[in-house]
Amino acid sequence: MTPVPRGQSLRAISERLLEDLGTEAGRKQLRDGRTVAERFEEERARMRPLPEVPFDPRRVEVVAVSRMALVRVEGAEYSLPSHWNRLEATALVGVEQIQFICRGEEVIVDRQPRKSRTVRYRHYARELARKPAAVRQVAPALVAELGEPYARLYRLLQDAHGSLGAARVLAKILGAISEHGEQEVTEALTSALELDRIDLLGLSGKMHQDAGPRVIPVPENLQGIQVEAARAADYDWMLASAGAR
Repeated sequence: MTPVPRGQSLRAISERLLEDLGTEAGRKQLRDGRTVAERFEEERARMRPLPEVPFDPRRVEVVAVSRMALVRVEGAEYSLPSHWNRLEATALVGVEQIQFICRGEEVIVDRQPRKSRTVRYRHYARELARKPAAVRQVAPALVAELGEPYARLYRLLQDAHGSLGAARVLAKILGAISEHGEQEVTEALTSALELDRIDLLGLSGKMHQDAGPRVIPVPENLQGIQVEAARAADYDWMLASAGAR
């Protein structure tokens, strides 16, 4: 380890170190004239086979998600999807990243130093959708986080409607993301921008039309049962009885 390896990340240091070791193994010769790499290939045949599933060195930790959808790992705070609030999540803590898993969903974040807080505004799409004024405050960071086509769309909306009007439309987009998912909304926005359309009401209608009516299969043993529609008048006797008591 001389000189001491240096790099922008542990991954970069590890890759450089492995490269240097490979070069040294192919260059250095032992007493019998063979290189370290040649001796290793000879010994490889005598080694046990690797396991079918690679070993996962990450530390497993169960963490509690706060009511603000924040979680603390090794002194640093990270935001998680708002619907995870007050639940427990599993954190797989690696050297550079942390993978959070909760009820079949997962979020991967870069590890941060102690006493720091990392907030992704996309995690609060459902809440921001109801607060255009808050969207206006965080819009620069939010669109930078979402990337394209959101950054381009927001610039167009600002030119057309001003910052407050743009924030109101962006709030509707966040509502669509919360309901339909970010990937579907991104694809729809990309198609709309290619047609030079920024009217999101028409876009939202198209998404609902494409989705079609939701069909729920009826179990076979219930298919013969017919449920009659009730009328408001049918409940008058209940109201009268409650008033009498």
